[in-house]
Amino acid sequence: MKILYLETSSKNCSVAISDNEKLLCVTEEVSENYKQSESLHTFVEWALEGAGISMKEIEAVCLGKGPGSYTGLRIGAASAKGFCYGLKIPLIAVNSMESIIEPFLDQNYDFIVPMIDARRMEVYTAVYDGKTGKEISATEAKILDETSFEEFKDKKILFAGDGAKKAKEILQLPNAVFDENSYPSAKYLVKKALEKIEQKEFEDIAYFEPFYLKDFHGVKKKNKSEE
Repeated sequence: MKILYLETSSKNCSVAISDNEKLLCVTEEVSENYKQSESLHTFVEWALEGAGISMKEIEAVCLGKGPGSYTGLRIGAASAKGFCYGLKIPLIAVNSMESIIEPFLDQNYDFIVPMIDARRMEVYTAVYDGKTGKEISATEAKILDETSFEEFKDKKILFAGDGAKKAKEILQLPNAVFDENSYPSAKYLVKKALEKIEQKEFEDIAYFEPFYLKDFHGVKKKNKSEE
């Protein structure tokens, strides 16, 4: 089964294609200016060319659904929906946190904490078991302070993602490792996408919305204060 993967939730505009679990091609670029709007469709063309297949051979689309950049997520979701509508193929969505932790699993960390930079001292984050990748703490928008994650101070813990830079500057955790240069990537969506296909966990293309997290909560709070 040939699958197209789109990951646009961060500064990394990322496209990949697989044939089942075999990765055929990856095209991605990290840009401080968030170039999804100008780069995404070009990257899809390049990935198809690199994989040696045509768009009509794609049998499913997998999207990194966020959280992350509001604009980036909207661009990715619109493209994914368009491909699925046009080709009449299913849409799969995977939490972008899962593509951050994937390359670090089973590397002797007790826990892996993906972090996507938000504003000021805020990050989008979650906690996963370092061996199995099982979610320990659900994805949330979290404001960091000196006491954050202190329950893990005796554990070997990895903070990964561009939000890890904020964590490194403030957290007092002697056993912590920080990887500030990792981003959600389409190539790390393959495993989860295949699991969801096997379980027939497909999205309703008409009603699917990305996992905005903070923007959604912000709107709710604003409406309450206006009432």
